[in-house]
Amino acid sequence: MPLLDPILLKTRLGELAGRFDIDALAVCDSTNSELLRRAEAGAPAGSVVVADRQTAGRGRRGRSWLSSPERSLTFSLLWRFAVLPAGLGGLSLAVGAALARALEALGARGIGLKWPNDVLLATADGDYAKLAGVLVELTSDRRGCQAVIGIGLNLGQPVDELAQPAAGLDRAGLAAVDRHAVLAAILRELAMALDRFAEAGFAALRADWQSRHVWQERPVQVLGEGEPLAGVCLGADADGALLLQTAAGVQRIHSGEVSLRPA
Repeated sequence: MPLLDPILLKTRLGELAGRFDIDALAVCDSTNSELLRRAEAGAPAGSVVVADRQTAGRGRRGRSWLSSPERSLTFSLLWRFAVLPAGLGGLSLAVGAALARALEALGARGIGLKWPNDVLLATADGDYAKLAGVLVELTSDRRGCQAVIGIGLNLGQPVDELAQPAAGLDRAGLAAVDRHAVLAAILRELAMALDRFAEAGFAALRADWQSRHVWQERPVQVLGEGEPLAGVCLGADADGALLLQTAAGVQRIHSGEVSLRPA
């Protein structure tokens, strides 16, 4: 399969083409690592690195992300904000909502979101499988904060044995999956979402995320370093924190793993 063509992508992006500087690589260690290095060297905001294969792709909490040009789309986007990292709570949720909107605009059905960084696809048995993941890495300097936003999307059903159920975009009701169309649609939605986020934070996008939240009003466990915390999930606060209704009242969770508790 040939590399993604940046010229064709620019055509698909239309009037937004000037906001992105896209580089397609056959292989790299990880698109986030590559773009972090380029950012350190002064790469402009809107830089995009997309790779057919990653030798050390990674997800949240150190997990690996496997990629191949036939079955996945893996890329990273550099964006800059005039605030410190502490003011960017909810950024991964905003990115997830933009990703869901882009896939739905292409005709995908059954898209859902899980706090804090997973895009899910409804399965025939009424459950959900992981369709995409988001990894945001932040650094700051005298100019403000720069975010490297990594996205890994399954275009086809993964063939590797994974720790959790996974699905491909080809199971979402699309007649065909064209990588150029998918990436262009995602970048368009990201540009709009990140502009809104820069102006008003996650609060401006919260309702959009909440409407696709698959664990809303359902019993969950939050798994961290200590004992699991059980409660009913109320979604996300205006700053992106998870809201959990527990016996002791509503608690705000900023990090951890969320798993559905058996009834």
